[in-house]
Amino acid sequence: MNKVQQLHELGQSVWLDSISRVMLRPPGDLARRVDEGIRGVTSNPTIFEKAVGGSDDYDAQIAEIIARGADLTPAEVFEELAVTDIQAACDLLRSVYDAADGSDGFVSIEVAPDLAYDTAGTVVAARRLWAAVDRPNVMVKVPATDQGIIAVGDLVSEGLNINITLMFSLAAYEAVADAYIRGLESRPNPSGIASVASFFVSRVDTKTDAALEKVGSAEALERRGRTAIANAKLVYRRYQELFEGERFARLAELGAKPQRVLWASTSTKNPDYPDTMYVDGLIGPNTVNTMPPDTVT
Repeated sequence: MNKVQQLHELGQSVWLDSISRVMLRPPGDLARRVDEGIRGVTSNPTIFEKAVGGSDDYDAQIAEIIARGADLTPAEVFEELAVTDIQAACDLLRSVYDAADGSDGFVSIEVAPDLAYDTAGTVVAARRLWAAVDRPNVMVKVPATDQGIIAVGDLVSEGLNINITLMFSLAAYEAVADAYIRGLESRPNPSGIASVASFFVSRVDTKTDAALEKVGSAEALERRGRTAIANAKLVYRRYQELFEGERFARLAELGAKPQRVLWASTSTKNPDYPDTMYVDGLIGPNTVNTMPPDTVT
């Protein structure tokens, strides 16, 4: 049993924070990783920028788009490329999704970053991506801005799987969890919907370590590398309170799934820290950890 499979035995799903056309082609890297225990994929515009800009794997599809005379903006061309990859990844993970009864095996695609403060625009874009991918195991990523959180409630009420991303504080997590629950409460049938709350970890230490180093005392320096995991553990405790509490119990009786916490940004930014520090420190039941390929290996 490898480490990814061991984490699954402990109740944590490992998702791969990477996607590219080459890893999707038979006998691609993603298929191998799914066989080895990977249970989902996350993507973002930066990951796609590296994939598209760093290879010629997308040239043929771009040429096909041009040849059909489609009058598309660069953003629309990018979206078409991304949707193709997300569909392929969803198909590779469909067996995981089916075996988990719709609780795992998801692939995330993010709405455009310039919509982060536009509730209506986020809702429109999420609906469009959901329809374009047209797979039951796709998740649309929405940022946890005030405007994004409002959109989450609307989208969950419409039956979309949502990955809410870019959370750094307990207060933000509580708002996100409440939006998910409110979205479910507005549905006659809350079953069949999945969501994760992507909470960012290592970047918290990047900020707090810098502040501690400015203080410079022995006590302050001793506390470096501790804030992020402590912050995340507070979120996990709140997750347990919310999704094991009376309010959600009524939804669970109707088949609703709890919104799992997904630990994001778990690769270490400080070279002095062990590579898996944020993985080893945040193993817990009903959680997800999304990792870049180098951390998974």
